[in-house]
Amino acid sequence: MKKKIAALLSAVTLIFSAFPLSAYADNADIDSVEAAVTETPSASANNPLELTAKAAVLMNGETGQIVYALNSQQQLPEASITKIMTMLLVFEAYDAGKLSMDETVTCSEYAASMGGSQIWLEPGEEMSVHDLIKAALVGSANDACVALAEHIAGSNEAFVSMMNDRAEELGMINTFYVNCTGLDAEGHVTSAQDIAIASAELLKHSEVLEFTGIWMDTLRGGELQLTNTNKLIKQYSGTIGLKTGTTSKAGCCISAAARRDDMTMIAVILGAPDGKSRFADAKKLLDYGFANWELADVSQIQVELPEIPVTNGMEKKVGSFVQIEGKVLTEKGKSKDIQVKTELPETLEAPVELGQPIGKVRLTLGSETIGEYDICADRGSEKITLGSAIMELLKGIIGS
Repeated sequence: MKKKIAALLSAVTLIFSAFPLSAYADNADIDSVEAAVTETPSASANNPLELTAKAAVLMNGETGQIVYALNSQQQLPEASITKIMTMLLVFEAYDAGKLSMDETVTCSEYAASMGGSQIWLEPGEEMSVHDLIKAALVGSANDACVALAEHIAGSNEAFVSMMNDRAEELGMINTFYVNCTGLDAEGHVTSAQDIAIASAELLKHSEVLEFTGIWMDTLRGGELQLTNTNKLIKQYSGTIGLKTGTTSKAGCCISAAARRDDMTMIAVILGAPDGKSRFADAKKLLDYGFANWELADVSQIQVELPEIPVTNGMEKKVGSFVQIEGKVLTEKGKSKDIQVKTELPETLEAPVELGQPIGKVRLTLGSETIGEYDICADRGSEKITLGSAIMELLKGIIGS
């Protein structure tokens, strides 16, 4: 009976996907379609794009550089964007060989009891890791997330603890997780900047794009239809993910990632007043990013480096090298203005080890540092001792 109801609701979902509501409650109670309306921020120097959201961030996915921020550090509820961290741990377990896509997960009583968006798993029902990930990322299924969490960590509580540990490792200083779904809970908070950090980390796992780019799909052999809650997949060119979220406390939220000309931009929106505004705000951010910024390849930059005198060393001088690689984010048309600044000491004190960092090369654009690379010693120099000094003296005498 539960699966029949699920199939019926799935068909209703398809109908509504053709005629979308202004706010899709992908993680709210089923009857709670409209998110709580928030006051629209007025245009100001801090919000030149006139976003409607409470908080927002635009980050370059390759460099982690933030190019637009609105209340980016404010702690707010995040709804189903929580699942970005949930999926990060899932894909890290997969890449570590602790999880395979075709292994089977058995749904617990607790996982089956989740409210909000779900695929109506039944206690004892078995489903592959692959299909549970698809349910979580396409359909925002809370029961699928908890089933995966319990499978990986042994319990939901242990998995949430892993989420908080990982957030701390990533420097997500404004984030605390109470659950792995994003259902409203006291103390379950994050910030727009923290979400961007987690999103960029998840995008390092290329397999996730096989799921976040799906518009419509099915589960249970076609019995259950899924429609992606991220409408930008259809509405915005280059969209590759990632996740929406809506609850009464969080409002309408999204972490939207798009890629054009080998550059990824991540737009995070928290607390938009409705679904339409959420997507409109994300588009504004992404448009701003692609219109005004580009990646410059710096791997061809050559730097001439001198030998550095070594005090009290067996080697009186050591050479140096630097490896400049990758890309840096610049405003469009400004890459030609990149300046190279070398920072090296006049002398080094022995001992010096091969490969030891001894200075910096900084790439600057105006007053801003846009890249930093270690200058390293190309050989070592041991500290001179009485014994080594006598040996060197004897070598000199014998040699003469």
